[in-house]
Amino acid sequence: MKHVFLASFCWLFLSAVAFAQQSGEIEPFTLPSIEAGKKVVISDKAAHELTVLCFLGTECPLAKLYAGRLQQLDEQFEAVRFVGINSNVQDSLEDIGKYLESTGIKFEFAKDNRNLIADKLNITRTPEVVVINRNREVVYRGRVDDQYLPGVSRNEARRQDLRLAIEQALAGNPVEVAVTEPEGCLLGRVREADPDATVTFSKQVSRVLQRNCIECHRSGEIGPFSMETYEETVGWADMILEVIEEKRMPPWHADKSVGTFANARTISRQDVDLLKAWVEQGTPEGSRADLPQPYQSVDGWRLPRKPDAVIEMRKRPFVVPADGTVEYQYFVVDPGFTEDRWVTAAQVIPGNRSVVHHTIVFIRPPDGLRPRGVGWLAAYVPGQTPLAYQQGRARFVPKGSKLVFQQHYTPTGTSVEDVTKIGMVFADPTDVENELMTVMAIDQSFEIQPHDESHFVGVQTRRLPSNGKLLSVSPHMHYRGKSFEASVVAADKSTEPLIKVPNYDFNWQHRYEFKNPISLGDIRRLKGKVEFDNSKNNPFNPDPTQLVSWGDQTWEEMAIAFFDIEVPRKDVPEAARNRSVEDSTDFVRSITDRAERIERRRAKQEKEIWARFDKNGDGEIVRDEIPRSVRVWGFNRFDANRDGKVTRDEVRMQVEQRVK
Repeated sequence: MKHVFLASFCWLFLSAVAFAQQSGEIEPFTLPSIEAGKKVVISDKAAHELTVLCFLGTECPLAKLYAGRLQQLDEQFEAVRFVGINSNVQDSLEDIGKYLESTGIKFEFAKDNRNLIADKLNITRTPEVVVINRNREVVYRGRVDDQYLPGVSRNEARRQDLRLAIEQALAGNPVEVAVTEPEGCLLGRVREADPDATVTFSKQVSRVLQRNCIECHRSGEIGPFSMETYEETVGWADMILEVIEEKRMPPWHADKSVGTFANARTISRQDVDLLKAWVEQGTPEGSRADLPQPYQSVDGWRLPRKPDAVIEMRKRPFVVPADGTVEYQYFVVDPGFTEDRWVTAAQVIPGNRSVVHHTIVFIRPPDGLRPRGVGWLAAYVPGQTPLAYQQGRARFVPKGSKLVFQQHYTPTGTSVEDVTKIGMVFADPTDVENELMTVMAIDQSFEIQPHDESHFVGVQTRRLPSNGKLLSVSPHMHYRGKSFEASVVAADKSTEPLIKVPNYDFNWQHRYEFKNPISLGDIRRLKGKVEFDNSKNNPFNPDPTQLVSWGDQTWEEMAIAFFDIEVPRKDVPEAARNRSVEDSTDFVRSITDRAERIERRRAKQEKEIWARFDKNGDGEIVRDEIPRSVRVWGFNRFDANRDGKVTRDEVRMQVEQRVK
């Protein structure tokens, strides 16, 4: 924590120096506009009280999230001129055009070739804003607000820095906080390559990226930018080093000293040194003849064969808003299974990978039938492959079961749609030797006091099959999750650690797969210790003043450890598989019932809106059909695209976001 504070202090000190140096005048400058034949001019004859220079990158997640907010501010303040500037070497005019179209930015936009203006203004990241007055004096520089940080999405901003700076400057007052630290992506600057470079992209760095990064950082995958080519990668060189040195990438959070995992994600010291040398030598491309064979990616299904069944979470898309926090969504679907199924392989594919943080699909057996474990069927987590379904291993799905999709969405700055689906491969029942199931250690009775920076909750399994094998463990908490440990308890009450996760990260829902399955023969239970941080020092914390208890939404908390185990099928009689259970905690049934209640309420409210306001029954609502008492706020709230009419899709989107 000390080095983080020191780095922040140094940045603020240097920024204050730069601010002092620039607080006199910024020299007039001219940049080429992205509109052909036009220019963007910052002159000494300003027509506006203030000008906001917005440095934005096309692929930076935070630059996407803040684009809409900057456009709203531009529309609100008539006396303020907003100017977008792209200084990234990796962003082409075509990239910028697509970015503006997808984010809805309408203010003028310029390309800062060779980052000359960014260098003069000491711009370090995107998004970063600089506010100047009529005299070209800098009155504010830094972030837009503090709602979004890398990997952090608060419900709302705690301080709206840019808005406050504009309001104070327009009122003729000094800006109270004139410098803030920008958060986001390091600017992709032009570098001069060392002619004697020994490390090039083509010969060494491309191979480093294939080993460690391309699985996610390629076209169509969850990574915010591609690293498949030199042109796509060169501008991200500094950012790549930063996230590696801060251990944010590659994503893996288990302590190396405890447990050995088959799916561990690490980057070797040798690969890091190659990346550092490449940056120090000016990021040379080298000869394209030295490039390796292209990364062999697999699009679509990664199953042993074509799926026997493909089930969508629902027929119509779920609309993910441009920003804000989206509560967990649950969708219940009947796959129409009229006979028992053994699922030997399953894969979840998001409809829109850019917004699907993770998906879990549960099996909800018919009333009166026992769920196997917690009813886990499959999951999608960015960068994680499914648990290997070895020959003869399968999950049991009783006939008449429903599937429950648990969806966690993260907005990206643009409203998009999603329909996630699951594909399943069925096994011949006579070929199934081992039944795969997921058991759970859980505590739902905890309470975390406000400002408590270290609150521990213990969890443990209730019963385990003695003839089974433990395959993997997956801890699950929300934004206040801090650390996690798990261990086995033997018959003689001795314990042995399984895993330690000293810095839990909600953004990466890892499944830690043991390299060697662990026999449960002498193990009586599995237990875990979960730690929460409800203090202001936790940057992910939605609100440290709140008492926090169990709940499935991200501002509430969960204390769960999921354990994948396999049991010889011959040791699980059919009668035991299908008998009813009265005393077990039915996790899946509770979330299914909640999801169905929410869907019923949504359908009812949507029906009521159309019955009340669509006077002529044409399937659209226009302003004159709305009572005057609610016309001003009510119509605009539903008319998302401001075209003067409200469609069924717009009503459905509002209802889905508000009925919870």
